[in-house]
Amino acid sequence: MLDLSHLPIVDHHAHPLLKPEASGTVVKFQRWFSESTDPIIHAQHVPHNLFFRTGLRWLAELLSCEPTIEAFLAARAQQDYTAWCQRLFKDTNIATLILDYGYTAPEVYSHAEHLTMLPCKVERMLRVEVLAQDLIVQYKTFDQMLEAYVDIVSRARANGYVALKSIIAYRTGLDIVPVAYADAAAAFMPLKEQAQRTGKVRLASKPLCDYLVNLALQEAANQALPFQFHTGFGDRDADLRVANPLHLRGVIEHYPKVPLVLLHAGWPFYRELAHFAAIYANVWLDLSLAIPFATTGIPPMIRDVLGMAPFSKVMFATDAFTMPEIFWLAARWGRWGLGKVLEEFVAENFLSHDDAYAAAAAILGENARQLYWSV
Repeated sequence: MLDLSHLPIVDHHAHPLLKPEASGTVVKFQRWFSESTDPIIHAQHVPHNLFFRTGLRWLAELLSCEPTIEAFLAARAQQDYTAWCQRLFKDTNIATLILDYGYTAPEVYSHAEHLTMLPCKVERMLRVEVLAQDLIVQYKTFDQMLEAYVDIVSRARANGYVALKSIIAYRTGLDIVPVAYADAAAAFMPLKEQAQRTGKVRLASKPLCDYLVNLALQEAANQALPFQFHTGFGDRDADLRVANPLHLRGVIEHYPKVPLVLLHAGWPFYRELAHFAAIYANVWLDLSLAIPFATTGIPPMIRDVLGMAPFSKVMFATDAFTMPEIFWLAARWGRWGLGKVLEEFVAENFLSHDDAYAAAAAILGENARQLYWSV
C-alpha cells in the first residue's frame, strides 16, 4: 500500500476541541463515536461499532495500555492535555485546520486557545444559520436583523474567515429557491416572538432559510469566498430525503462564480456528488464524516468517487470535533482508504506511482490549499 504519511493534510472542515471533561468518562468518550444523539446508543451500542472498537485498539497501542476503555481513559488522564493534542496532531501530519465554531458547547476552546495549543495553522469559517439565529435574538425588526446579517457576511473575508458554511440541509433541505422579501419578513415574525419568550431560537423556517442563504451566496460571489454546504448524512436532524446533493443543482447553476464545497461526500449519495464535481466547474467534493464513519466502506466509496470525479475536485477533511482522538483516527482511516484505492489503480495499470502520489497530495492538501488561499 502507498505510504501517504509524509503528505500533509489540509483539514478544511472540522470543529473546535472541547475541554477534556467533555470526554473524560466512559459514556462521554463513547458518545463521540456515533452521530446518534440517543444516550442508549452511546452507552450500549457504540462499544460494538467498528469505528469505536478499532479506534480503541489503535489508541491503546499508542499509549501502551490494555485495549479497554477504562485502561485507555486512565492512561489518557495521565497525559498533559495540550501535549496530548499536539502529539496526535503531529502524528497525523495535519498542517492546517479550518474550524466551524458554530458547533458550540460550554466547554469549547476559543479560537485564540486553538492557535496556542495546536501545532498547526488554524483558520475559521462562518456558519450563516448560527449567525442569523444570534441576530434574530438581538434585533427587534427584520430590517435591522437583515442589515446586520448582510454587513457581517459581506465583510467575512476582510474579517479573516476563509469560507462560509450552511447547514440548511439539517433545517429545511437543499432545495433552495428564490424567496421574496415579503415572505422572508413574514417568516421572521414567529421566530422573533419565540426569541422574546425563550431568549433563543432555532432557525428552521424554509422561506427565511432560503432567503438568507441566497443572500450569503451573493456575498460569497462578491468576495470569491468558498461556500460549504452540508450534504448527505449527519445526526438525526439530517433528513436524507432532502439532504441529497442533487437538490442543489439550481444553486450550482445560479451561482457559477461561487466555489461550492459539498460536504461529507453526500453519503450515501457520493456517486451523485461525484457526477456534479465532474461536470460543474464550481463544485468540489469533500470526503469528511464519511471518513471515518464509513470505516471499511471507505475504499469502495473513494474508488467510485475517483472513477468519476477529477482528482483536482476531491478534498480530504475529518469533520472531527470535541477531542483530538477523532482527528487522529479520521486521518488514519482516510490515509488507509485513499492509499489502498490508489495502490489498486497502480496495480491495475490505471496510474503510475508518480500519478498516484500526485493524486494523494492533491486530495489530502493541495486542492484545499489552492481553493481557499489561491483566489
